[in-house]
Amino acid sequence: MTRPARVRINLPALQHNFNRVNESAPASRVMAIIKANAYGHGLTRIARALPRADAFGVACVNEAITLREAGFDRRIVLLEGPFAADELRLISGYRLDVVLHHREQLAMLERVRLRRPLNVWLKIDTGMHRLGFAPTSVPEMVTRLDTIDYLGELRWMSHLACADDSGDDYTATQIEGFRNTVESLTGERSLANSAAVLAWQDAHYDWVRPGIMLYGASPLRDTTALALDLQPVMTLESTLIAVNTHQKGARVGYGGDWVCPETMPVGVAAIGYGDGYPRHAPAGMPVLINGRRAQLIGRVSMDMVCVDLRGHPGAAVGASVTLWGDGLPVDEVAASAGTIGYELLCSINSRVRCEYIE
Repeated sequence: MTRPARVRINLPALQHNFNRVNESAPASRVMAIIKANAYGHGLTRIARALPRADAFGVACVNEAITLREAGFDRRIVLLEGPFAADELRLISGYRLDVVLHHREQLAMLERVRLRRPLNVWLKIDTGMHRLGFAPTSVPEMVTRLDTIDYLGELRWMSHLACADDSGDDYTATQIEGFRNTVESLTGERSLANSAAVLAWQDAHYDWVRPGIMLYGASPLRDTTALALDLQPVMTLESTLIAVNTHQKGARVGYGGDWVCPETMPVGVAAIGYGDGYPRHAPAGMPVLINGRRAQLIGRVSMDMVCVDLRGHPGAAVGASVTLWGDGLPVDEVAASAGTIGYELLCSINSRVRCEYIE
């Protein structure tokens, strides 16, 4: 008997969300961000379901090689560039683009000799203060890159720190800083993440880089995915494997933290932190039982959670339990757990059965 915990990946919803990118930034090419196993959705299956993406953005060489060896011939961009000099021959051999964000990476390029032109995206730190060259150092970097005889196409990029807040002026400052830095330079530009695709038209430039919006979660603070016409791609589900009646005063779960306020039915669902569901999820965390709202009670266990079934008189063993997705936005669940939808989506592990809806 197969364990009932599963994720359903809705590929038509993914394509709908991709269409929202094109509607919002019709003049830009699209680099679909599919790092971290496509935010937990499955790297190659998601890439295959995005035939109109102009490029894919990944975090490391291993992700890129997986795509190349699966037959993908489109542009693949290493968003963190090379981690060591010995990766450069692999990068060249697999025809990957690299992001350069640090002087040591540029020094790696200056020391190696490659047979094939290498396409470079120079990352400029416009205020994220995580990765990238200071705007004042860009002329020096360009001079040094010009001495590399195997340099291919050169592009420019930066990353926005606060684009999720449409009322924060810092994004406008970053956009202006990027524009001032690259206006005299030749080559394509990229600045917009998911939030900027939807809320900051001035950031669109030649390439946009949608990530979380592709998977149906909201990239904007205080704006729901539904309001943005984004559809959930991942639905995490299980079933009830037990329904018990406990007396008033009974303590539920490890530590006995949750006490029954009255005699009541308690359901047990086959899902837990061993599957990637957040152990720190508090009592009151929303779930759906047969499509209707209920709440977690007690602590999350490795393989199980307990659910308050008051108000669900028909719930029985085998009833469906939705942890997030269709009918229950991952952003709402994440807020209840004190985290973000990105983390929840990326956390589901290979123990959970994965089914794709074409």
